[in-house]
Amino acid sequence: MRNYTTQMDAAKRGIITPEMETVAQKEYRTPEEIRDLVARGQVAICANRLHTCIDPNGVGSMLRTKINVNLGVSRDCKDYDVEMEKVMAAVNMGAEAIMDLSSHGDTQPFRRKLTAECPAMIGTVPVYDSVIHYQRDLATLTAKDFIDVVRLHAQDGVDFVTLHCGITRKTIDQIKKHKRKMNIVSRGGSLVFAWMSMTGEENPFYEYYDEILEIGREYDVTISLGDACRPGCLADASDVCQIEELVRLGELTKRAWARDVQVMVEGPGHVPLDQIEANMKIQQTLCMGAPFYVLGPIVTDIAPGYDHITSAIGGAIAAASGAAFLCYVTPAEHLALPNVDDVKQGIIASKIAAHAADIAKKVPHARDIDDKMADARRTFDWEAQWACSLDPETAKGIRADRAPEHEDSCSMCGKFCAVRSMNKALSGEDIDIL
Repeated sequence: MRNYTTQMDAAKRGIITPEMETVAQKEYRTPEEIRDLVARGQVAICANRLHTCIDPNGVGSMLRTKINVNLGVSRDCKDYDVEMEKVMAAVNMGAEAIMDLSSHGDTQPFRRKLTAECPAMIGTVPVYDSVIHYQRDLATLTAKDFIDVVRLHAQDGVDFVTLHCGITRKTIDQIKKHKRKMNIVSRGGSLVFAWMSMTGEENPFYEYYDEILEIGREYDVTISLGDACRPGCLADASDVCQIEELVRLGELTKRAWARDVQVMVEGPGHVPLDQIEANMKIQQTLCMGAPFYVLGPIVTDIAPGYDHITSAIGGAIAAASGAAFLCYVTPAEHLALPNVDDVKQGIIASKIAAHAADIAKKVPHARDIDDKMADARRTFDWEAQWACSLDPETAKGIRADRAPEHEDSCSMCGKFCAVRSMNKALSGEDIDIL
């Protein structure tokens, strides 16, 4: 029987929870280290007490960089079986979190299926579900309606909820005054902006934040503070709308920690390469080291169809500079709902970025697998190479499709292979090339 309300409550009271034990083992840390980081808010263990099949993970800049995969149906693509196929593929490929961003139909059965069967952290954006749940137009919904959907998601076992709490009535004037090139590109942020514009009322997620924190405390749901004003193009990066919202998210972080509710802070967006590190440092300062959860960042606006690559470039720099959690981006970004292959491409790109950053940050044992790969390549141990690969099936397929004449080479170099030549030279063998 739990004698604490949340992971943060337990940590502040000196209690090491089973989830902290699991995270410590995964991260090569002591349980006491994890407990102390959770108590300070620098690590979040997103684990709703009702999500009993979860395999817990910690999110924090000093831990392994984690990957989130966005899924869910839309009006144009509404096959939940296909979405579940994507979920299982994502988990098998090492994604630590799944966000259900469904925006059509009866979303609750799929959400409950995720929290009943999926070991990954499950996140949602309740504002998406509000119109669907009530089957009413946005302007007719009340503040209570929005908060009740947050509670519903918590009761369904969701581990973290993205809430756009930092956008306020003042933001409406800012957006009109500063005339951003892309305005607001956050789907949730745009819905909150539209609701405020139509009703004349304050953002319910800001106005009733204390009530939301009580829900978070009751179910141990982590609040992911959404960045409604994240830049949707390079021209809008690091502008006053983005930074002022971040200041407000820092204030909301403090309020959550005072109630023992865990927090993550969400960040950009489209950001030029040379601004990424500064964005990470500003967030760490304003939000006191709370885990930073970034979308990309995407470093150029001109690569539709290849935004998993633009995102991986930005993600590697962001994570090496302090981001803790990367939201994957697929080749379908800006174009369509991703299919199974898009999901795979997005996950692999994000995993590469996260792993590269972990090596740069000197996360304990992050480079071990790279050293094993180097040994396997030197000895032409192909099975060991597959075992070290992020995507062994693709690697196997490429080699099989263009198989070399000799096993101790590949079809690019053949007997000119530098590794083969060095192995033979160092062992005193003749090097036969012709």
